[in-house]
Order: sequence, then structure tokens, then C-alpha cells
Amino acid sequence: DAPWAQQSRAHEGLRVMHKREHLTNDFFALATRNYSKRFDERFSPVSTHQYKLLLVHYLKYKPNPHITLTGLIAIDFFEAQAPGKNYERITLGGRLEAEKGSFYATVNGYYQFGRNAHLKQLSAFYLQPECRLTFGKSIIRIGAEILSGDKPNLSVNSSGSFDVLYGVAWKFMGNMNLFTRFPNDVNGKGLVNPYIFAMHAFNKKISVRSDFNLFFTQYPLNTPTGQNLNKYLGFENDLSFKYKPNKNLEINYGFSWLIPQEEMGLLRKVRDVNKAAVWSYLMISYRFNVIDL
Repeated sequence: DAPWAQQSRAHEGLRVMHKREHLTNDFFALATRNYSKRFDERFSPVSTHQYKLLLVHYLKYKPNPHITLTGLIAIDFFEAQAPGKNYERITLGGRLEAEKGSFYATVNGYYQFGRNAHLKQLSAFYLQPECRLTFGKSIIRIGAEILSGDKPNLSVNSSGSFDVLYGVAWKFMGNMNLFTRFPNDVNGKGLVNPYIFAMHAFNKKISVRSDFNLFFTQYPLNTPTGQNLNKYLGFENDLSFKYKPNKNLEINYGFSWLIPQEEMGLLRKVRDVNKAAVWSYLMISYRFNVIDL
């Protein structure tokens, strides 16, 4: 759900759930109806995805309190240009989590194949390793997100660009939302994002967080004249402060700044690569019950 939008991302279909003490099984069969004949496309619950059929199997296994295994396979079917012809895209992978005391480690990986929306043969991957250490009221997270891209001299009928499917990409990779649509936002060259997140709670009312992100493309970007540039795109730091004086009131302040490189200009993400980009916000939230039952 995007809080500034009038509609959330909705999926229609059938869900079958099976849960046991250590095992959770979910199966989804989802289909898209033609909403555009009755509703404006901008207000359609499926305006961001136009699959004909989506099958998803989610499996979670927790053999003990310290280990969690998660598996996911998603197969989406799209309508091809030829009448009556469909094509499919398969995404499969999972996550391994290990936790003991104040230490937590995870690795998340997916492989994507089949054909993409442009009917290109797809072979792409996503990888995310992370370690988290909690000590006292502080938390440190160190990790990286890697989305594969199109390598040089790749066939015009093939693609190595990973698609994040139907998630909310604006929640990740920095508060300035430089990279939310793949592969468009990186010109199909993939993205490597090493990060460090540091959080500290002074008490129950006041906390602070600082996120550090480095951005690289997997393969070099090309200038209009065909020259290869460096893979390094820039550095972003996001600072945020939270103050919660009582259970109903919450005040959030954030300040983000980016030091872009020349390569960022090819992606048209900032107006002037010779200047630091800055973004800030202040949000005050007050929650209350109109009717207390």
C-alpha cells in the first residue's frame, strides 16, 4: 500500500493456506480482469500489472528457534502480441535466516527465467546477504542488494535484467527513491547497493537512524558516443529522527543527501552531478479513535 495513493495494489484470486507447528504453506492463483472498459486505468487496482494469470507458492519452514527457511516460486503468464498466445516468466528462490542472541544473518536469492514483457529470453538473478548485530539499544545492519543487468554484447533477443515483480521498491535503496523501477532506472545495467544501517533508541520516546548506501551498476554505462564509464554512481546518506511523546502522537524528521558521480547524469536522476542533492521532510502523525467500542 502506497500511503499517498488513492488505491493499493490489489490482486484477485484464490488463496489456499496450510499451517503446522514448524511449516507454513501458501498457494495463490490470481487472475486479471479487463477493468479498463469500466474504470479509468489510473484507478484500476491492477494498473501496475497486466498479467493474465499469476501462480505463487510460498513455503516457510522453521525447524528450531534459530533457523528459518523460506521458499518462493512465482509464475506469471502474459498475453503475447499474437492472438491466443501467452508467455510465462518464472521467479524462484528463497531466504535463509539464522539468529542467535544478538546476532542475525540472512541471505536472500532468486533466479528469474522465461520471457519478459518485451518477449526477450530472460536469465537474471537477485542476491541480498545481510548481517545484523544488536547491542543494548543500538542495531547495526550491514549488507548489499544485487540486481543483475544486461552484460555487454548481449543478444537483442535476450535479457539479464532482474524485475522486482509486484513489490514496493520505493521502500528500499535509500529515501531519495533514485532506484524504484527496474531495469529502467539503471538503463538495464543492473545495480549493486552495499549498505550500512545504524539505529539507536535513546529511550522509549526518542530514536535516531542513519542509512549509508553506495550505488554501482553491475556493468558500465555507455555515453552517447559509445564510451564506457565507471560503475560507481554515488553515495547517499539518510538521517531520520523519531519522537513519540505519547502513544497517539509521533513526529518524524528526515534529511537525505546524495553525492552523485558523472555516471548518475546518464540515468537522469539529478539535474547537476557537480552538486550534492538534498531532500528533507517533516511528518507529524496523530492517531485517535473516533468511536471507542
